[in-house]
Amino acid sequence: MNFPLEYTSGSMIIIGGFFFGYFLEVSGLGSPRKLNAQFTFRDWSIFKVMFVAIVVAAVGLWLFDILGWVRFDALRVQTTFFWAMAVGGALLGAGLAVGGYCPGTSVVGFFSGRLDALFFMIGMVIGAWIFAAGFDDLQGLYLAAKGVNRETLSTLTGLPTWLILLFLSGIALVGFKMGSRIEAQENSVIKAADLDR
Repeated sequence: MNFPLEYTSGSMIIIGGFFFGYFLEVSGLGSPRKLNAQFTFRDWSIFKVMFVAIVVAAVGLWLFDILGWVRFDALRVQTTFFWAMAVGGALLGAGLAVGGYCPGTSVVGFFSGRLDALFFMIGMVIGAWIFAAGFDDLQGLYLAAKGVNRETLSTLTGLPTWLILLFLSGIALVGFKMGSRIEAQENSVIKAADLDR
């Protein structure tokens, strides 16, 4: 059995997307202010949520593979194209920093009634169309520096999976502590400014 790989119908994707968007909105992670605050290191909520998701998913997949519930070799692991990922990541990061939205949160923002999210979505569609129209010219960059097929951090480094997971958990803990310290300093500055008024 390859749960949840057999449940990838359109209806399941829509239902999953609905709940994903709902929890983004109710947790405040669909707010462009919160996303911008992460880039200026004033609010570490995004980092904390993302790293918890990464660590929980990674540990879960590892355990599922050990227990035989999901075979790791049945999962689709994308091939890395280093230059395309570097340029795409830089463009996505710039868009996040300027607009305060990523593709998912822009949809959440639009359905929450934020007009700026609509313009962000329109820009995203235009960007995708330009990329598709110019793909033949960009194909050299897109396919440059191809990595090994189905490469993971474990196969890249030669380290055991449990050690990679321990390392990821360590990064998360350091980020949590550093973020909490910075947020506490930020809050004390805000309180001091309020008292001076």
